[in-house]
Amino acid sequence: MIVTTAASLLASIPSPPSGSISIGPLDLRAYGLMIALGVIAAVWLCGRLLEQEGAGTTDDVSAIAIWAVGAGLVGARLYHVVTDWDRFADNLGAIPKVWEGGLGIPGGLLFGVFVGMWQAKRRGIEPLVVLTCAAPAIALAQAIGRWGNWFNQELYGRATDLPWALEIDDDHLPAGYESGTTFHPTFLYESLWNLALAGVLVWIHRTYRLGPGRLMAVYLIGYGTGRFWIEGLRIDPANEIAGLRINQWVALAAVIAGAVWLFATRGQKWPDDIAVRDDVDEGTDGNDAEAAVDDNAASDDVSDGETDSAEAVERPEP
Repeated sequence: MIVTTAASLLASIPSPPSGSISIGPLDLRAYGLMIALGVIAAVWLCGRLLEQEGAGTTDDVSAIAIWAVGAGLVGARLYHVVTDWDRFADNLGAIPKVWEGGLGIPGGLLFGVFVGMWQAKRRGIEPLVVLTCAAPAIALAQAIGRWGNWFNQELYGRATDLPWALEIDDDHLPAGYESGTTFHPTFLYESLWNLALAGVLVWIHRTYRLGPGRLMAVYLIGYGTGRFWIEGLRIDPANEIAGLRINQWVALAAVIAGAVWLFATRGQKWPDDIAVRDDVDEGTDGNDAEAAVDDNAASDDVSDGETDSAEAVERPEP
């Protein structure tokens, strides 16, 4: 009886009846909501790790994230449009409709990371330290954001009758499949993979204390490996090269880049102390911070000079 009931509960995973979530009079697109929740979780985790290292605060991460997330969304959309240009060539008006789905993570990472590091430097924070703290945070954001694909009933895998197969309603069913066909829930695979990756990255950082920035290399290897496998299960239209989807080639490139990065920086460990300037606040950029440090140094020199002069006056001549 219990076994039969459990089997029926695991017969398949239902898809949501709507891609929107109603909160009072508001009708929110679930895809965008999942991305927003992922960003919030990432800012929180990155901020906690940065504070634990004494290298910055959650406020610093929030300020950096405003720029990095914006750039990441632009990069992610551009990547999706470029790699699936056939779908947009005759419908340019669909390009800005991010809420309907269609963000390419590789493009988002590229744009977001570079802009985030630039902002970290402007705030007087070591960019590679921020990059280290951001690695598990990015994986966590991806784990949450992938549920947006579930709400949109998109990017699922091949047909399967596994107990955790995903149901797709007739409106979202691809051509050639009968009603009631179930599919690999690739959104769930990637969500769980990234959640585990985030935990592993935090553990590696606390246990092995890799040199600044090297944890991002581990992220590239971990994420690229999972994405290569999961991407191979998907059946949504995609351009291919030599039998592999473009995203699989990008995932493979990420693994190679991460491995080369780790090899090139082998032996580097996390420094015992991270240089942090207390005078950096939300409105201070790197140039202002450097000026403040120079002013403090000048003040110290003046104070030392006055002290030496006073000692010279009080000290009797031999």
